[in-house]
Amino acid sequence: MKRFAQVTYAAVLAVAISGTAATATAESYDLVILGGRVIDPETGLDGPRNVGLNGGTIAAVTSDDITAPRVIDAEGLVVSPGFIDMHAHGQRIPAARMQALDGVTTGLELESGVLPVADYYEKREQQGRPINYGASVNWAAARIAAMLDIEPSSEPDWFFSKFSIRHWQEELASPEELESILSLIQQGIDEGGLGVGILLGYAPDSGRKEYYAVSRLAANAGLPTYTHARYLSMIEPESSFEGMAEIVNAAAATGVHAHVVHMNSISLRDSGLIGQMFAGAQKQGLRITTEAYPYGAGSTGIGAAMFRGPDWRERTGGMTAHSFDVGGKRLTEKEFADLQRDKPGTETIMHFLELSNPEDQAFLDTSVLFPGGVIASDGGTWLMDGEAISQDTWPVPDNAWSHPRSAGTYGRFLRHYVRDSGQVTLLEAIGRISYRPAKILQDAVPQMKKKGRLQVGADADIVIFDPETVSDRATYEKPAQASVGFRHVIVNGVPLVTDGVLDTSVLPGKAIRNAVK
Repeated sequence: MKRFAQVTYAAVLAVAISGTAATATAESYDLVILGGRVIDPETGLDGPRNVGLNGGTIAAVTSDDITAPRVIDAEGLVVSPGFIDMHAHGQRIPAARMQALDGVTTGLELESGVLPVADYYEKREQQGRPINYGASVNWAAARIAAMLDIEPSSEPDWFFSKFSIRHWQEELASPEELESILSLIQQGIDEGGLGVGILLGYAPDSGRKEYYAVSRLAANAGLPTYTHARYLSMIEPESSFEGMAEIVNAAAATGVHAHVVHMNSISLRDSGLIGQMFAGAQKQGLRITTEAYPYGAGSTGIGAAMFRGPDWRERTGGMTAHSFDVGGKRLTEKEFADLQRDKPGTETIMHFLELSNPEDQAFLDTSVLFPGGVIASDGGTWLMDGEAISQDTWPVPDNAWSHPRSAGTYGRFLRHYVRDSGQVTLLEAIGRISYRPAKILQDAVPQMKKKGRLQVGADADIVIFDPETVSDRATYEKPAQASVGFRHVIVNGVPLVTDGVLDTSVLPGKAIRNAVK
């Protein structure tokens, strides 16, 4: 039986790659991509092919001549599955458009998630989106709602506005509050949430029993958890290692698929030891996956719990007020203290590694290149004077602010790790940014079985880029600079970017929901 399955798969694979060559020339297509270097990470295809699209589906991947009313000449370019960002906080239209110019065709809000989930999907269906979208259920929002007895909101500003309220961050939930938290999470799952986003780092004194209960709920629903570990510290007790071990324990005890968000920023300079722990857990059969972004700086509210207390500088490996950046300017001690006291929700960039130091770059590489890991941006909303720019603003103003990863994560990864340093092959890199994210999600979210692939029958989410010029341009001082080298981006068969120019008249993105609904 096993041999029969292998032979059958080989036959299907041959048909998929050839695009059913016997009939390819007889078929008609809406759009064809000719002469590109086609890469499909699942099958290992890496070679010249022609690709035909019908509607929102890939209909042919072939060496035969094909034609259509619309033709893209991809000679000298790479034709890849569209990139899937599992950690996209920027869920507004301008943020999605900026990500499209970085090769992203699906941007999911999984670390934080949203609540109420139904409101999130309803608003985006009404407004439309340039790229595919979806979200997990926000545990922190459920905790705030239950412990403060208020209604949650799916808007990010609502969450940041609660940073000055310590109760939900520093107290254990009562049995009644925990019951309410779990009920709100279950409601979000029933409304299509893609798992549970668990921001333990923002409520570090929440209960271990609570985390176990939430993990068990997700496991029973067949959905992953996406956890921001409890601590940010290299010193025990309450170290990052301890926080990461808690995630491993929950996976072992409940069987949940535990996805670890931004392994790089939480691990600090303990990435090697934490990586060993994850590798050992995976070897024992635990479902643990990781992500990282190719920067040595993160972004959060300046009043977050991880930056409070008398010893936070020592615990984070020597960070100071000058490690924090607001609006492109490093802070003084006074500015830092004033913002923490008066405006704790202020979004800031914190430099946890200084990449001009080769040792710090090596620590980052350990997380970014962790075996089997994926790249996720952790990118955010674009702000002007502390307020989100309007949904119809395009292009993003030159003086708008966000972390540069909101614009350049994937261009930076391809430039630095593939072209400049050669640490990964192009095939491996494309796997980390398209197929592997889809594979992590597909058991819980069947829609993802047709994403992250460039095969017959897969969704027509495709990016076409120049491997010799693809690069990020966004900097900490001037983050609102789109990546270059991404020539064409197609979402659900609709050209969104053509010859490097984004089409603002189309909004082809579709909702991604769980299979529970």
